[in-house]
Amino acid sequence: MSEASQSAPQGWRSRLPEGIRPYTEAGPIAAFFLGVSSGFPYAMIGATLTTRLAQDGLDKKSITAFSLAFLVYNLKFLWAWVVDGVRIPILGRLGQRVSWLILAGVFAMAAVVNLALVDPSASLLYTAYAAVLVGVAGATFDIVIDAYRIETLQPQQLGVGSGMSQYGWRIGSVGAASLALVVAARFGWEMAYLACAGFALPAMLTGLILGEPARHREPKERRGMIAAARAVYGPFTEFFQRSGALLVLLFILLHKIGDTLGQLTLRLLLDDSGFTNDEIAIYDVGVGFWAYLIGIFIGGIMYSKIGMKRSVLISLILMGVSNFTFALLAQAGHSNIGLAGAILFENIASGIGGVTVVAYFSALTDLRFTASQYALISAAASVVGRFLTGTTAGALVESMGYVNFYLLTTAAALPGILLFWLMMRSGLIDASIGSAGVEGEGDARKDAAQTGG
Repeated sequence: MSEASQSAPQGWRSRLPEGIRPYTEAGPIAAFFLGVSSGFPYAMIGATLTTRLAQDGLDKKSITAFSLAFLVYNLKFLWAWVVDGVRIPILGRLGQRVSWLILAGVFAMAAVVNLALVDPSASLLYTAYAAVLVGVAGATFDIVIDAYRIETLQPQQLGVGSGMSQYGWRIGSVGAASLALVVAARFGWEMAYLACAGFALPAMLTGLILGEPARHREPKERRGMIAAARAVYGPFTEFFQRSGALLVLLFILLHKIGDTLGQLTLRLLLDDSGFTNDEIAIYDVGVGFWAYLIGIFIGGIMYSKIGMKRSVLISLILMGVSNFTFALLAQAGHSNIGLAGAILFENIASGIGGVTVVAYFSALTDLRFTASQYALISAAASVVGRFLTGTTAGALVESMGYVNFYLLTTAAALPGILLFWLMMRSGLIDASIGSAGVEGEGDARKDAAQTGG
C-alpha cells in the first residue's frame, strides 16, 4: 500500500474523530472485505447446513456428525506451505498472493455450488463429502486471505485491520446464513447455496483492485527440489530460530483453554438454569452480537493507543475474568440481569481479545512465510482447547457442578496470562516478532536466517 493511498483522503479523514480515522484507511477497509469472504464458507457448513438437513428429515445423530467438517480448519497448516511456495501457471503473473486469492475463491465458490446440487435425502455420504470439500475450500481461502491481510497492513495497522477483518467475518457469516434462509424459503436450498457462493467475490475483487501486497516477500529460490523442500520446512525452522520461540508456542497452545472450555458449556448452563429460548435469543444472541462488535472496536483503539504488549495482556485478563462472571451467573441461577451482565462482559472481552491477540499472532509471521506460519499459529491456538473441550468438559460439569467448573476455567486462564507477562518482562515478546510486525521490510537478521533467502 503506497504512501499516496494513505495520504490522499487526509482532507475528509481529518474531519473524522481521531479514533475513527484508522478504520477509513485502505488497508483496514481491504481487511473488512477479505473478512466477509472468509466467513461465508464456515456458515455454509454450520447452522445453514444443520437447518437444511433437519428440514430434509434427517435424525439428530446424523446431523451433528457433520460438525466433523470443521476439523479441516484445524488441519489447514498441513497444506498452507503450498500457498507460499507454489507459483500458479499463467495466473501467477498477477502475483503470488493475488493469483492464489483468485484460485482459492473460485475453489470455494465451486465447492459451495457442489454442495447446493447434492440431495441429502438421496445420498448422505455424498453430502458429507461435499461438506468436507467446502471445509477444505474454506480453509484454503482462509490461508490466502490471512496472508493477504497481514501483508497489506502496516505493523501499526494490525490491530485495526484485525478488528475490521472480524467485523467482515461476522457480517459475511451472518449475512450468508441469513440469505440462505430467506432464499431457501422461497426458491429451495439449491438456489440458496448458489446465491451464497457470491460471497467469495469481495475478497477476489479486493485482490484485483489493490494488487499484490507491497510487503509480500518471496524466497530467492522458486524452482527445484531444494526450493520445494524449503517451502515445507522453512516456515518452521525460521520460527524456531527466534529467541523464546518455544515459550511463544507454549503461550499459543495455552492461552485459550479456559475460554474454549467455558464457551461450549454455556448453552448447557443456560438450559439447566431455566432460561427460555426467547431469553437466550435476546441476551446470548442479541446482546452478545452487539457487545462483540463493540469489543472489536475497543480492541482496535487499545492496540493503536497503548501498543501490542499491554493491549494483549489486558485482553487476556479480561477474558479470564469473563469466565468468572459465568461462575457468578451459575451461583445466581435464573437471573435475566445476571445473564445480560455476563453476556455483555464476555462478548466485549472476546471482541477485544479477538483483535489484540489476532494482531499479535499476525505480527509473529515472517513475510516470506505468512500463509504457512499464520495457518500453523491459528491451528495451534485452538487445538488444545478443542481437544480438552470435546473430551472433558461435559464430565467436569457433571462431577463439579457449574460454579466450580467455571472457577476452574477462570484458573485455566492464569497460565497464559502469567506466561505472557513473564515474556514481556524478559523482552521475549519483542525478540520473537516476525518481519510482519516490523516497520519496513524486516531486519537483516531475519533476512540472513531464512532458508532460501
